[in-house]
Amino acid sequence: MKKVILVLAAILAVSQLLSAQIFNDIPMDWKWVGQHSAALTYDGSYTGKKDYLLDAKSRKIVKTGISYPRKYTDFPLRPEGAVNLTFSPDSTKLAFTRANNLWVADIATGAETQLTFDGSETILNGYASWVYYEEIFGRASRYRAFWWSPDSKVLAFYRFDNERVPVFPIYSPFAENYDRSGMRLSYSQNAGAAVALPDLSPDGGSVRMTRYPLCGDPNPVVRIGFAHLDDGKLVWADFDEHEDQYFGHVFWNGRKFFVQREPRLQNTLDLYAVSPDDGSKEHIYLEHYKTWLDWIEGIKFGSEGFYTVRSFETLWQQIYYISYDGKTVRRLTDGENWRMSIIDVDEASGRLIFTAERSSRTAQGLYLLDTRKGQISALSPDGYDVDGVRVSPDHHYVIYSQSSYSDPYEIWLCDVLKPQKSCKLEDFASPSFHAGDYSLPKAVEIQARDGLKLYGYMVLPRDFDPSKKYPVHVDLYGGPDTPQVRNRWYGVSRYDFYSENGIIELVADCRASGHNGREGMDQIYRQLDVLEIRDFVDWGLWLQSLPYVRADKIGVEGFSFGGTMAALLVMDHSDVFHYGIAGGGVYDWALYDTHYTERFMDTPQANAGGYALTRVIDHAKNYPVEYSDSSDAAALEPVMLKLTHGTGDDNVHFQNTLRLADALQKNGKKFELMIYPDGMHGYRGYQGAHFNSANEDFWRRHLLAR
Repeated sequence: MKKVILVLAAILAVSQLLSAQIFNDIPMDWKWVGQHSAALTYDGSYTGKKDYLLDAKSRKIVKTGISYPRKYTDFPLRPEGAVNLTFSPDSTKLAFTRANNLWVADIATGAETQLTFDGSETILNGYASWVYYEEIFGRASRYRAFWWSPDSKVLAFYRFDNERVPVFPIYSPFAENYDRSGMRLSYSQNAGAAVALPDLSPDGGSVRMTRYPLCGDPNPVVRIGFAHLDDGKLVWADFDEHEDQYFGHVFWNGRKFFVQREPRLQNTLDLYAVSPDDGSKEHIYLEHYKTWLDWIEGIKFGSEGFYTVRSFETLWQQIYYISYDGKTVRRLTDGENWRMSIIDVDEASGRLIFTAERSSRTAQGLYLLDTRKGQISALSPDGYDVDGVRVSPDHHYVIYSQSSYSDPYEIWLCDVLKPQKSCKLEDFASPSFHAGDYSLPKAVEIQARDGLKLYGYMVLPRDFDPSKKYPVHVDLYGGPDTPQVRNRWYGVSRYDFYSENGIIELVADCRASGHNGREGMDQIYRQLDVLEIRDFVDWGLWLQSLPYVRADKIGVEGFSFGGTMAALLVMDHSDVFHYGIAGGGVYDWALYDTHYTERFMDTPQANAGGYALTRVIDHAKNYPVEYSDSSDAAALEPVMLKLTHGTGDDNVHFQNTLRLADALQKNGKKFELMIYPDGMHGYRGYQGAHFNSANEDFWRRHLLAR
């Protein structure tokens, strides 16, 4: 359950189209092509006429019109039925899955070799079961669950047995297997293609039989295999596949394969080094925490050990060095760090470069750590969020972009050894850009009722007059460690609908969002929704205290976890949040998947009280709007909730909204409902256009009475 974040290129493209006269054309990507030589590209090709080569030592452009293309811009082979084509590190072979078996093709000859043979509707080799795809590997994986060894001789893979995972049917009103979501996603193999319903006419629709473990259900059984390309040998890692467990992200280091394992409760993490030759495993690291543990998402390997980020010790994220024999676990940093990422390690000099929210709770800075002395120094200025960090092969230079709410993107060259010589390479803003000419976000902070600091940003209407009163639209999410508030450039037109229509826009986060480290997140354990809702109510009360806010015209909007929040706020706190659009929300945590929900809630069997407490459906009775005999049919309701959902959503099932709608109807409540046939978890294409137009209409009617 993750919210899609706009990438730099998309933001730049939109802003350029809308406001070309005030913004410069700047490179969209960059890479190092020598020890201190970098290529910067305007179109992503690295072959464009404007693309150029930079010498970091002299800080000068040495050539314009360069040619540093990728070795392959497309796959030289496209075997029939191949899924997740992936180059070997030496670029001589392609691995892929077909019909849930693992294959490899030789690029020179086109010869194909099948590596596994038991793939079926329930046995998936190298193709992730849904809960692993969504909650562990992430959507960017596109279900890929195989990984090349660095020498291109072995393919490691996860084998999923879905036999015991219950089937969840997703009905489509259409018979053909066609993606109407506009998201350019094909329906997953393990979700199944469209299946005609038995004994119905050809126009009776179809159903997708998905293997989806709801809370408390059996998870897929996982084995870890190694397919050796030279002799076809298949080796299995020495784990007990029948334990109730999860395996996480994996990392190759030479001839060792690093595997993470957590029990179903997800409060203990073990890291193993597995031999692909005989499957034997060596235990490297053990971690335990009182609530839940996130997976290790990044490792930088050194000569005698590795570097990684963990948050079990100080309530904040820190960088640790762990020896390969597991005997040394040394913390290298201190302080309040979050969203920490190790970018580069140079063991010879003892220098480590990382990004983190350290001097700011809402912006990532660039930092240098002396691993020998424990000293940390900033490489980027305070007040900016950094992105696109690329370190030179000699570890001496860094190219990155930085921005803030009111400062468009700048591209910088940082001299690691002599930061005072760092220089700006490109500026998205032209001299005619003035931040005061636009309605741009401004940081806001409040204290929750228990003293914890909460972070947000506000966009005031164009020609704002503090002597007037304005309605407010609040955007939120609220899910654990998924902040919406980040001090970065969002363009000049993102919030035009609100600013041009005299609506204040507030984007707000709660304690679960991560700005307060583990302190804020740990408090929500086994009671999702409770403290998050309280925090958002505190935001609403703060808004009502402002002299320029219409206290009776505050709307709230959210999708996914945010949809859950929006529905609860309008049903339980309609004196604060009067109007709401709740999209794709979970309205009973027992109806969501095992890995995500049980991480924060434990199982329904072990935490029945927590699940009952947070069941949104049971709050329908608190929603105050009912049908009346009023003669004024055109009168606007002082409170209104709108629900939206895609019927094809394989993440948060349409079932959630149907059950909430049923509960509202049982209680005689008046609400709005918009469904998107075959729509997935997020609307794109014509559905997305309709969603945006319909929501704008909702806000005009209820916040502006138009």
